[in-house]
This record gives sequence, C-alpha cells and structure tokens, in this order.
Amino acid sequence: MSLYQRIREETERRADALWTVATALHADPETAFAEHRAAKLLTGELERAGFAVRREAAGLPTAFTARSGEGRPVVAFPLEYDALPGLGHACGHNLIAAAGLGAALVTEAVRDGTGGTVLVVGTPAEEGGGGKALEVEAGVFDGVDAALMFHPGVYDWVRAPLTAQEQYRVGFRGRAAHPTGSPTEGIDALAALIELFNVLSALGRRLPEGSHVQGIITQGGTATNIVPEYAEGRFGLRAVTTAALDELAEQVRTAAEGVALATGTAVTVERASVRYEHFRDSSVLSERFAGHLDRAGIALTAPTPGVYLGSSDIGNVSGRVPAIHPFVAIMGADGSDHTPEFAEAAASQRARGVLTAVVEALACTAVDVLRDADLRGRAWADLLLTAD
Repeated sequence: MSLYQRIREETERRADALWTVATALHADPETAFAEHRAAKLLTGELERAGFAVRREAAGLPTAFTARSGEGRPVVAFPLEYDALPGLGHACGHNLIAAAGLGAALVTEAVRDGTGGTVLVVGTPAEEGGGGKALEVEAGVFDGVDAALMFHPGVYDWVRAPLTAQEQYRVGFRGRAAHPTGSPTEGIDALAALIELFNVLSALGRRLPEGSHVQGIITQGGTATNIVPEYAEGRFGLRAVTTAALDELAEQVRTAAEGVALATGTAVTVERASVRYEHFRDSSVLSERFAGHLDRAGIALTAPTPGVYLGSSDIGNVSGRVPAIHPFVAIMGADGSDHTPEFAEAAASQRARGVLTAVVEALACTAVDVLRDADLRGRAWADLLLTAD
C-alpha cells in the first residue's frame, strides 16, 4: 500500500472525530486571546495522541505548542481558533483548527520512523491581535522548515493574496474655548482631524493598487459649546507589500504633521496594532498541496488578479519560513466571509467534505517535506527569492 493511500485511510478513520472537534469549536466561539476552552479542547486531543504540549507559548495565555519527534526537519501546523465578536466562526477558524489538528495526527500516525518533528502551533487572535506575529518574535517558529495551513473561503485558490496591514492612532491637541464668547482663543483639534481625513482622501486617489487608508473618529469632543481641545482617530493602513506599508505609514505621518503645522495643533502618531506582513507564498509547497487536493476532486487555481482577501498574521511567519495558505471554498463565490452566512457554512456538510479533503492533502504535503530533502531545499530557495 502506498504511503498516500495509508494517509487517505487514516484520514477517513479520523474524519468523524475531527468533525466533532470542528463543530464543538463552532458551537462555542471565543474571541481574541480569550480562547481558553478551544485551547483546552485542542491540547487535550494532542496530549491523548502522545504529543508533548507546552501551554502559554510566547507568554500568551491561549497559545500553545505540541511536539512529536525530534530534530530537523520540522513541519509546523498553525491552528487558528478565535472567532469574530457577534458573528462567531464567520471566518471558519473552527475548520482551520480541526484541519491542522487532523493533519498533525495523521502525519504522526503514518510516518513510521521518518525522522524530524511534527509541530502544532496554537495561534490565538488572528482577528486583530496578531498571535502568530507575537509568536514569531518570541522564536516559536525558529527552526521550522515548513508551515502548512489552509483557510476556508469562497474561492478555490492555490495561494492567498494577503496584504500587509497595521493601524495607527492619530491625536490632535488644540486649546479649549467658548465658540461664541472667545472664539479666537480656541484651537479646534477636531477641525484638524477632519482636515487630515480630507488630505488622506486626496492621497488615496494616487495610491497604488492594493493600498488604502480607512479611518474612524474615536474621540471628537465633549460638548457643542466647547471648542474641542483633543480629537483622535484610528486609521487602518493596507498595502500589497510590507515595504509599501512602511512607505504608506510615513505618508500618513507626514500628512498629520502637515495638518498640525497648518492648524496650530500638536499631533501624536502611534502604531495601535501588531503589524501584519504581506503573505509570501511558497509556490513549491503550495503546488504540491494543490496536487494532493486535486485527487479529492478539488482543483485550485491562481487568484484573480487585483483581488485581495484582507490580511493575516501568517504573513509574519511566511517571511521567515516556507509557508502555504491556500483558500478552499465552503460556499459560492457570491458569498463572503465575516458574514452570518459564512458562519453557517463553516458547520455545513460542504465544510465537512472540505475538512476531510484538506486534512489528507496537508498530511501528504507534510510527509513529503519530512522525507524529501530536495523539496525542502527548493522551498527555502523559493523563500529567499520572494524576500523583500
């Protein structure tokens, strides 16, 4: 019996149990850095399978690692399990967690003495908190030779067009006054903030494809009969590459300082989130995954040019480790994630079929990485070519 056939049979044997995990996570959604029950469920499954679990990885209360084997090569399966406030698993992270869990268990069950390490990395707070970015900085992914995960979506795409993103807090400080009694004494901080919106709107018309700035006013004054002394906005920045994001951040800072100079206010510009780097696809590994998934009747294609699907902290991993992040559809292309409909789809029979197919393809890819030094070498060479 071929190794791939053994992987298929092992996946089928575990399919019901993995679906139970996926639906349990779906029924009990927890948001960023509060995924205590999800982490307990997943680490429990891994410990029962003989993995050595280390909780609170990178000092994060709901992060963990689980390891089986020793030495290089190391194949990592990042697990996402946070949900969206008010929407539950409307990004399908219950399926990501179950798929990574299943692929790790299947890989370990069939490798029969093949050297190296199977590493599961519990990565909390993808939806804004940047668990993977924090884990990268803490060295959790050091020594890893491949990071393999998938994301449910509305397209079957071999790679993820994920942009770099971060958020900034911009605050203007002026001087309070009565708008009628002493109007010339006031310096309107809110007017300065509104002017920054105008400047950024003009800037947006000449930004390159994939770049944008979206802002909201988070503080704009306390009463209509007081010239606002302080006003603050929060701005989300995105760009196709991390280098382009750095350039855009500098443009926003320059714009804010220019507005402050023109209005007589003082301004502070501070990063207000973890920076998500753009995703660098390991084409060597993603094409291998696509070939394995094709045997299950799911054909992955290249992304539609000019279409971007947001950002993810897997980008921070992908700049340091060969990584894959394909999208596999669990609903039609007329749908969208981050909607109630997608949350429903994440517990559908279509999602169950996708989960089983993806577990098999991820495990096949992982075994290839563990057994094939040439594949690993080409993946690392590919990463060096795509680095900024």
